[in-house]
Amino acid sequence: NDSCLCSRLAPQSLIDVDLFDLDLFCRFQEIVPLNAGNVLVIEDNEPAAKWLALISRRRTRQLREFMTRDESSSSDEDSATPQFACSEAKSNMNYCLVASKQMVGIFLSVWVRRELVQHVGHLRVATIGRGIMGCLGNKGCIAMSMSLHRTSFCFVCSHLASGEKEGDELKRNSDVAEILKSAQFPRICKSPCRRIPERILDHDRVIWFGDLNYRVALSYQETRSLLRNNDWNSLLERDQLKIEREAGRVFNGWKEGKITFAPTYKYSQNSDIYAGETVKSKKKRRTPAWCDRILWHGNGMEQLQYLRGESKFSDHRPVCAVFAAQAEMNNRYRKACLGADSRIPSDELIPQRHSFY
Repeated sequence: NDSCLCSRLAPQSLIDVDLFDLDLFCRFQEIVPLNAGNVLVIEDNEPAAKWLALISRRRTRQLREFMTRDESSSSDEDSATPQFACSEAKSNMNYCLVASKQMVGIFLSVWVRRELVQHVGHLRVATIGRGIMGCLGNKGCIAMSMSLHRTSFCFVCSHLASGEKEGDELKRNSDVAEILKSAQFPRICKSPCRRIPERILDHDRVIWFGDLNYRVALSYQETRSLLRNNDWNSLLERDQLKIEREAGRVFNGWKEGKITFAPTYKYSQNSDIYAGETVKSKKKRRTPAWCDRILWHGNGMEQLQYLRGESKFSDHRPVCAVFAAQAEMNNRYRKACLGADSRIPSDELIPQRHSFY
């Protein structure tokens, strides 16, 4: 299993707009081995079904603890945010799965408070394969589009090209560009009041998360030296995603919160030791990096928290973000395609076995 990134939209009442608690959407990567059988022929969807069952049983208890675990050690000013963000979740923990999708090892699910399900509509999914031969699903993205009242949301779960050789960051830039270009959601009912988004950037609020695989543009020895001194600021200055964004080569107009946690990749499993410390072969050694990231696009969103967890079952550390997001309301707006009737049927929520093609 690769890392899990999860985000929640916190509740707050505003004039003309509300901030709603979608709590939560989760993504996993490499939930199946990326071997030829899974990539080319048949996908093993049983792990996805097991993850859905696990999330349903535990709901958000552990995620809430995960997001607020450092609350007691932070200052009063800093701790006000997580208390606000989780207040509604503590009082209402009844959630429904509204959609999920698996593509080989990538898995995305969206859960919503039960009383908000009737206001969720226009659920659509798009998948883009960017793996073997530039098209298979061992790399790529799942994008999920939905509306909450009159505001459109898009969640993009991606696993981009790997590699830490010079120039590999350009492959990741290319993956992002191709996803934004090619991801298209099915056309549905035409609304006389507004246009239903068909592309990722057409949405009002977009959150992109996953193993983006951007590395640190330093040697292994230089990186380890900075890590030993806890000099994360100097290390972040050489972060490829930061460099590529500032140069305007990828994610133009997107935002990312300040990183205040250690690199999330690559760890020896079941340990707190970066894998490079235990690997003798330089070919297999990996330079620590912030591979797992969460970015967002659009107005009306504020990131309240951006942190990592310490689960040790993967060679990545999981990353979590908390967002406050506005949603426009209009009680007079009624369309047949909006509301509970537009939800994906329950029998389609549990992944089925199928070929990638």
